[in-house]
Amino acid sequence: MRNLKIPEQRHPEKAKRPDNPQPKKPAWIRVKAPVGQGYQETRKIMRDNKLVTVCEEAGCPNVGECWNQGHATMMIMGEVCTRACTFCNIATGKPPEDLDVFEPGRVADAVKKLGLNHVVVTSVDRDDIEDGGAAHFAQTIRAIRKQSPNTTIEILTPDLIRCAPEALEEVVAAKPDVFNHNLETVPGLYPEVRPGARYFHSLRLLQRVKELDPTMFTKSGIMVGLGRGSPSGASGHG
Repeated sequence: MRNLKIPEQRHPEKAKRPDNPQPKKPAWIRVKAPVGQGYQETRKIMRDNKLVTVCEEAGCPNVGECWNQGHATMMIMGEVCTRACTFCNIATGKPPEDLDVFEPGRVADAVKKLGLNHVVVTSVDRDDIEDGGAAHFAQTIRAIRKQSPNTTIEILTPDLIRCAPEALEEVVAAKPDVFNHNLETVPGLYPEVRPGARYFHSLRLLQRVKELDPTMFTKSGIMVGLGRGSPSGASGHG
């Protein structure tokens, strides 16, 4: 486990930046420490299957509530991301390992044990891999479908910006029920908030999914407030 407080272990784009001060949280935003049988059971399934979750890696404050209900977002392809998005708490840098070929099966096993009606599978960015992890996503979808045919599958993918068109085609061909790719912010804030990505590439990626399979649900997310009081934020909405 890397220590992100040590500059040498941080992503090059973040290594020289000072840590942001952590202000005291107001009472209304605080959450109770994770407890409860449901939380413990979900945690055990994740540990037994050696899985990574975005709930833990991103430091989500709602992990106790979600896990207590048996809900979790699986994060495949490791715990180190090759991007350095400034809003994200995931560890960044050069991934120390290759993809785990047994991971899709373990994800499927966890989904079955949790008895999920709907599962969300996301990942770190893996720009070090030729197809960006597209085949790994496809294998994970097929493995879940085989073990839990009645579970709807939502994937939240990277932008595959350095990959051939066939990479996206392989993911879509695996037939997830929902294809989610987050735009995250407005174009004018991309250099600061999402370096390494391109707004109109992400928009086009979602458009191509619909072209490849018009019946597939597409989805995206965008954060508000990042450009508050900033001229670049205002221009990004034009």
